[in-house]
Amino acid sequence: MQYKNIIFDFGGVLVDWNPKHLYKDHFANPEDMEYFLKNICTEAWNIEQDRGRPLAQATTELQQQFPEHSESIALFYGKWEVMLKGEIPETVALLYRLKEKNYPLYGLTNWSAETIDIAYRRFPFFAVFDGIVVSGTEKLIKPDKRIYELLLDRYQLKAEESIFIDDNIHNVEAARELGFYAIHFVGAAQLEAALSGMVSF
Repeated sequence: MQYKNIIFDFGGVLVDWNPKHLYKDHFANPEDMEYFLKNICTEAWNIEQDRGRPLAQATTELQQQFPEHSESIALFYGKWEVMLKGEIPETVALLYRLKEKNYPLYGLTNWSAETIDIAYRRFPFFAVFDGIVVSGTEKLIKPDKRIYELLLDRYQLKAEESIFIDDNIHNVEAARELGFYAIHFVGAAQLEAALSGMVSF
C-alpha cells in the first residue's frame, strides 16, 4: 500500500501537555494534587471542553459543585498555558523530516477551541500542516468516528491511503475500524520504527 497522508494527534505526541505541570507547584502535597486531578478537575470534565463546552461555563459549574476547591479550579484555565510545557522535540523533528519529503500532513486533535490558538502561537511547527481539525471547533471528539470522517471529507483524503498517529489506544482503534493504518504512539523512536518501510524519510 502506498500511503500518501500522515495524520498526527497533538497532545502527548507533538506537545507535552499535562495539568501536573501546573498543579505540582500549587499543591504542597503530591497526594493532594493527584486527588484533585482524579476527582475534581478530571479527564472526563476536561474532555467536555474539548467537545466544545465554554471554558467559563465549565469553570463556574465545577466551582459551584466543589466550592471548597474554587481557587484551584480557577487555575485550570486561568494558568492553562503552564500545562503546555513544550514541544516533544524528537517527534517534531520527525514531523519536519516528513514535510521535507513532501508528505501531506494533517492534524486531528481533541482540544478546546478557546485554547488551541495558544498552542499555534507557541509552536512554529504547526505551520507545516496542510490541514487541522480541532474537536472543540467541530463539537465532536475522538474516538467518535464522525470526526475522522469530517477530516477525510474536508481534505478529500482516503482512509486507506492515510497513516494516523495517536497516543490514545481508543482513538487508534477507531481509526483502524475506518480503514486507516493507525499507530499507537508511545515514543518518537517507536514511531520512526513503525513508519520505517511505509514512508521514506
